[in-house]
Amino acid sequence: MHFFETVGKNFGNIDYTALPWVVLGLIGLALVFDFLNGLHDAANSIATVVSTRVLTPQQAVMWAAFFNFIAFLVFNLSVAGTIGKGIIEPRIVTNSVIAGTLIGACAWNILTWYWGLPTSSSHALIGGLVGAALVHTGCKAAADGVPVFSADWFTALSDSLVWWGILKTCVFIIIAPLLGLTMGLGIAIAVYWIFRHARPRNVDTIFRRGQLLSAALYSLGHGGNDAQKTMGIILVLLMAAAANTPGAFAEGLDTKKLEVPTEVVLACHLAMGIGTLMGGWRIVKTMGQRIIKLRPVDGFCAESGAAFTLILTLFGGIPVSTTHTITGSIVGVGSVKRLSAVRWGVAGRVVWAWVFTIPGAAIVAAVSVLLFEWLERMI
Repeated sequence: MHFFETVGKNFGNIDYTALPWVVLGLIGLALVFDFLNGLHDAANSIATVVSTRVLTPQQAVMWAAFFNFIAFLVFNLSVAGTIGKGIIEPRIVTNSVIAGTLIGACAWNILTWYWGLPTSSSHALIGGLVGAALVHTGCKAAADGVPVFSADWFTALSDSLVWWGILKTCVFIIIAPLLGLTMGLGIAIAVYWIFRHARPRNVDTIFRRGQLLSAALYSLGHGGNDAQKTMGIILVLLMAAAANTPGAFAEGLDTKKLEVPTEVVLACHLAMGIGTLMGGWRIVKTMGQRIIKLRPVDGFCAESGAAFTLILTLFGGIPVSTTHTITGSIVGVGSVKRLSAVRWGVAGRVVWAWVFTIPGAAIVAAVSVLLFEWLERMI
């Protein structure tokens, strides 16, 4: 479904004043995650264009934020559906599951931002969902009398997850950076061959302008992919609220076919745009200079390769990591010059951070769910 196809149908159908305050608070927390996503991943959108000095940092974040915001005008909302219904079973969603998910993802984003590591906000969110769902389901099954670690207990855990959606996401943890690398490498080889006889000064002038286009395309792909993940979280939260309080806030709606409300689409893109405006300067240095030293032509090739990769996966509704994609593309471009141009030690540190993202966020989410559900029982 596209925004223009649903803008009228899905606008103003939900009475948010009838929602419990806990649900409203969780929607607010989801938008905080979206803001942190923009802040954390701003570096992906602006690192190359800032490091090559095509734009100043202030100009770059404004450029990226604008295209992050308007992405809903271009792409279908297919990724939102994958996150909302394709990672965990909507029937097991509770307020504590959503709270744990968002706290796990936000905590991981803040930690890796502090360390200056370009990790995936998307995979932090998915890790949070999985960790929260497993702990909630395991505790509920145990409370219902199912022996812990029995076959029935493990079956309950398994049934709480949508394995096809998780498998598709995990496969693209590997494919996305490789695809970005391949795209960046291919574009770099083509560009270097086409301009092999051109004067360096002329090449520099052309690609300083070209980077404005490639940065815009990448920011569109980033906004279209990442903002939809928060929409998916809010969608599944609304579906759970509707199941628990039928008719209280969505009178006349078929909640099984509930689509992302128009106001949620706009709020998520706005939150991400504001986060991007705040910048992510710690990560800019890692992305723009520590992996390889970029020139305008290199920045153009890396951004273009990553942008095309994101756009391809958006049409498939696959929630890939924009961070993995741009990093792979930068490495691919650096490899064209010579393998030693890539600082493999820094790249390896980044990859290890990727490996720990899903389990790290899952652990924080799991602990958060345990705490929330203990507090609910105490109250």
